[in-house]
Amino acid sequence: MNILITNGRVVDPASSTDKQIDIAIADGKIAGIGRAPAGFKPERTLDATGCIVTPGLVDLAARLREPGYEHEGMLESEMAAAIAGGVTSLVCPPDTDPVLDEPGLVEMLKFRAEKLQCARLFPLGALTRNLAGGVLTEMAELTEAGCIGFGQADVPLADTQVLQRALSYASTFGYTVWLRPQDRDLGKGVAASGALATRLGLGGVPVAAETIAIFTIIELMKSTGARVHLCRISSARGVALVREAKAQGLPITCDVSINSLHLADTDIGFFDSRARLNPPLRQQGDRDALSAALADGTIDALVSDHTPVEADAKTLPFAEAEPGATGLELLLPLALQWGERSGAGLARAIEVVTSAPARLLNAADAASGIGRIAEGGVADLCIADPSLEWQVVPEALRSQGKHTPFSSYPMQGRARHTLVAGRVVHG
Repeated sequence: MNILITNGRVVDPASSTDKQIDIAIADGKIAGIGRAPAGFKPERTLDATGCIVTPGLVDLAARLREPGYEHEGMLESEMAAAIAGGVTSLVCPPDTDPVLDEPGLVEMLKFRAEKLQCARLFPLGALTRNLAGGVLTEMAELTEAGCIGFGQADVPLADTQVLQRALSYASTFGYTVWLRPQDRDLGKGVAASGALATRLGLGGVPVAAETIAIFTIIELMKSTGARVHLCRISSARGVALVREAKAQGLPITCDVSINSLHLADTDIGFFDSRARLNPPLRQQGDRDALSAALADGTIDALVSDHTPVEADAKTLPFAEAEPGATGLELLLPLALQWGERSGAGLARAIEVVTSAPARLLNAADAASGIGRIAEGGVADLCIADPSLEWQVVPEALRSQGKHTPFSSYPMQGRARHTLVAGRVVHG
């Protein structure tokens, strides 16, 4: 279908575009920006008056709960949540059941996602078989099946020798290793160490659990030359280590979740299990450092850390509740809110959920135009009303997971239309 988007404010950080201009779409690609090509006749016109037109959002951390956890989320429900939030590309961790450690499982998941014709799915393969931390997976075969990198999800890799071997192998073949930095033994608590955790009697996770892991990873990067992406960094001291590593020229990138960017440990309140998250919410000083690092580019991307959890697993005492929260539909408004309140601005707020994470997928996908608006590029777009005020009503979310620490929070900004490969999939 030929589509013409009119009267919208096009914000594309990749090309430094921020102006009112029309976009013509044909054959799933952007056929013209500013003026339609000769002979172009729109079959549908989308009036974007009062809206911003951005690249489709790219979320680097979204659990879809399939296969294995269909009681907490289905591919259909979570993909619907993605496009409702303006997300057109997402990365899913390998901690499914069975674990994504075999090419056939990856191919099946990608096939299921493609049949839905919603958002694009980029799976991470398991770094070790069954995430057990002992034997490395067949990374070459998993890459051929469609994996864009390899990680351990939230399962710490305790054996440093195995980690060194994994990074060395990945470096040899140019693979990226995605790791959430957390020491296995220090990270066994349920809340960030501090006055609040002590007062509530909750097992604490010290900042050292993150920094020791980051320091180990950085040292092994130096000896192996591996490229590493740190997932959901959560502390000021962790940020400082990443900043130093980048200054040394190491190929390291990282992201932060909407939860750590906007909330602190005090949001646990009186044992609110909706704030039982992994990594745990830290203190306000950490939150401020994360915000500043996202603004200055030390942190590359903002992620939803979408983890739908069923009611029975959340309505438990805090320490027993399953960690996680739904977030796909909240990524856009919380990015916009951060851009305004932090002073980072609209362009940076859009960049950290579009072009910046797109660059981390891999060179082949970057060439397709994901995360940017360019003539000839894929027409993955989000048309959002940045002034639309709404309240988070869990029951109204598309995700099968209804639990979020942002429940009842006022939001501003929402996707009106989402386009994937030139098809209007939402709105």
